[in-house]
Amino acid sequence: MAEEPGLARRMWHQLEPLHALFWYSPEVFAEAEGLGYDVRTRWPSYFAWRAAPLGAAGAHAVSAAFYSFSPRMVAEHVPAAWTVAEPGRVLEARTRAVDRMYRTLLAGDVAGPDLAEAADLARAAAEAASTAGRPIAAANADLPWPDEPHLALWHAIGVLREQRGDGHVAALLTHGLDPVEALVSFTAVGAASAETFASRGWTAEEWAAARDRLASRGLVDADGAATARGRELRDDVERMTDDLAHAPWRTLGAAKADRLAQLAMPILVKVLETGLMPAQNTLGIGRIQAPPR
Repeated sequence: MAEEPGLARRMWHQLEPLHALFWYSPEVFAEAEGLGYDVRTRWPSYFAWRAAPLGAAGAHAVSAAFYSFSPRMVAEHVPAAWTVAEPGRVLEARTRAVDRMYRTLLAGDVAGPDLAEAADLARAAAEAASTAGRPIAAANADLPWPDEPHLALWHAIGVLREQRGDGHVAALLTHGLDPVEALVSFTAVGAASAETFASRGWTAEEWAAARDRLASRGLVDADGAATARGRELRDDVERMTDDLAHAPWRTLGAAKADRLAQLAMPILVKVLETGLMPAQNTLGIGRIQAPPR
């Protein structure tokens, strides 16, 4: 067990929105459109942006790494994404998109000492994150570090969030939850609605079959709500996820992690003030916690 697994979860809550704004930012959609992606929905560019560090990966590889998406949905976008723009061009555009997004968010103030300090702390944590058995985190860790602090901060948070996400997949597998069962069980404990997860591309029949499988294991009741055993299993999954994500923060140390959270808070406030972040999200992140004093 990690010494303080709650630290990993708290830092995830504090930092994830700084990265996740990317998926909703007008500047990012503008870059995607410039590459030639259909931006009427976010999915064509989403799969390109997130999978590009893996190279020109096929549908099976992306489905395996992303886990919770229906393979059928993945196949609608991959490998077609690479016929629009090859991964190297996507990554170049991704950097431009982050630059534009943060310059808009921070009103052009991307060279201050606080931001530079936050980037250095986040990078130290990211460089301490093991990527063994974590394909998306490893692919992002292989990318060169940007020189500018705002770009380095986003990149560091990306490595950390993908390292956590890869560990979460390991926890789901360990606890016997296949991709759609993972979503159904998440909904069953009230972490997010079934409507929120509709974006993952599973059919109503596939969702119902997964619920039936969970019911046969005593994890959900006839209405699809989690039983005591189901809640215990989800708690175990989240605990393991936190444990597997704790090492970077143990290496950085609680004092430096607290300092990073303090430095990130003004940016977090600006992210929330954009109104771009959805109130309902697939991560189960609720209200953002205030940094420790």
